[in-house]
Amino acid sequence: MEYIASEKGDSTENRDPNSIANGTSKSSTENKSILESAHIEAPAESAACTSETTEDSEPELCEIPEQIEFTVVFNKAKHDITFAYDATVVDLKAHLERICGVPQSAQKLIIKGMAKDNMTLRQSGVQKGGKVMLVGSKMDDILAVKSAQKELSEERASSQSSKEPLCMQKIHRKVLDKGIPPDVMPGIKGVKEPLPPVPLSGMLNKHGGKVRLTFKHEQDQLWIGTKERTEKLAMASIKSITSEPIKEHEEYHIMGLQLGPTEASRYWVYWVPAQYIEAIKDAVLGVWQLF
Repeated sequence: MEYIASEKGDSTENRDPNSIANGTSKSSTENKSILESAHIEAPAESAACTSETTEDSEPELCEIPEQIEFTVVFNKAKHDITFAYDATVVDLKAHLERICGVPQSAQKLIIKGMAKDNMTLRQSGVQKGGKVMLVGSKMDDILAVKSAQKELSEERASSQSSKEPLCMQKIHRKVLDKGIPPDVMPGIKGVKEPLPPVPLSGMLNKHGGKVRLTFKHEQDQLWIGTKERTEKLAMASIKSITSEPIKEHEEYHIMGLQLGPTEASRYWVYWVPAQYIEAIKDAVLGVWQLF
């Protein structure tokens, strides 16, 4: 006998008597089978989800390095820095070069003493909210120092050459080689005399021109006269006076009047009678210069 299922599904009346007798139906058996199949496949699906989740979350698994906030002090200026705690000191120096303008090679970082380049900030003892001292010079300052060193080197070289007697130096030889001026006042070696009542004349300047020195004691002035003009100098404006005897003509001296702060400001006078040198120094600088 055949049994026909209704469109609405198997009713109790339409069920196979054998299935009813067994207390189960074909439909329930199929449902159970489907459920079991679903339970079996679930782990695979779950695994797939886990795999997808893992793949999607890989960027999230890359942890952001621990950051630390601190202050770098350089030349009284403060810079708030946030940096990786496990980065090295040399990494921080490279960062500070862009901020402070101090070349990395010229930097010294003071944390707990001098920080070593290969140590991390954590190992160096950087503390949250703490201070790191940056010691160093900017490139402009370094160049300025190099320039100053060059000038100092040149000055030393000049100083060494100045140890050579004045009369042997090239800048003076070109005047001395002209010989003793015919109208210069007679010089006397090894004698000290007071200044004469008349100007000292017949001497030469660095250009080889005639020079006359007039001492105006009442006005506290020294007049330096040339063919072109007369310079009236306050004696107090003359910083120092240097002199040396001329080799083979020791009765005459080369004399330099320093008119400014450096030796370059010296006004040179040639063929000054030796007996008046000390009197000239006393008149211009005062007797107190000897003490």
